[in-house]
Amino acid sequence: MSVITKIMTLVRGSAREIGESVVDANATRIYEQEVVEAKASIASAKTELTGVMAKEMQTARAIEKLRSEVSRYEGLAVEALDKSQEALAEEVAGKIAALEQELEEQTKAHANFVMQVSRLKDLIKSAEARVREHEREVGVVKTTESVYRATQTISQSLGQGGSKLVSARESLERIKQRHEDMADRMVAAEQLDGELGQQALEKKLMDAGVGEASRRQSDIMARIKAKQAGAAKPAEGGGNA
Repeated sequence: MSVITKIMTLVRGSAREIGESVVDANATRIYEQEVVEAKASIASAKTELTGVMAKEMQTARAIEKLRSEVSRYEGLAVEALDKSQEALAEEVAGKIAALEQELEEQTKAHANFVMQVSRLKDLIKSAEARVREHEREVGVVKTTESVYRATQTISQSLGQGGSKLVSARESLERIKQRHEDMADRMVAAEQLDGELGQQALEKKLMDAGVGEASRRQSDIMARIKAKQAGAAKPAEGGGNA
């Protein structure tokens, strides 16, 4: 019997641990659902409140009607007395008594409805404020949980992929070195072309006054000087006159 009892205790303990682990794993989802259900309860309470408010308005109208009836019958009783109809006036007085009793009951009911409406409104306002607070907390909890998950993922990635990061850094350095080598080669090629290539030869021809480019430059200078000389002769003739 003792062994069976211990086994049952073990089963209950295991079930409790499993239940707690499930709850812990889904705590945020459960919390958010509880907030959603609380909002649904508030919406239901508002619907019920409209029913109580309708009763309040109905009793208010009933009170106004009863007061009007009491006033009307009082006038009729006075009129009956004026005509010496005391028996009829007594009957009317009995009607007024019944109306006033109903009026008293409706007044009490209306006061109760007014009190209930006020109390329910206060409760709903308080519940809505708490729900808004919990909605903000849900947002904070979800954000915090996301940050924790991201941090855990990064930590695991760094722990498992440390060698990959080192390899990636080495690959980046090799790429940078290759780019620098290519840039140096391009600069060297330009320098070599300037010293030994076509550009170097053209420069030497230009400096020696040989070739079409040099002749074109000489022809242009001669044309400019001729224009200068032609412009100077009329000026001299005007001075002699």
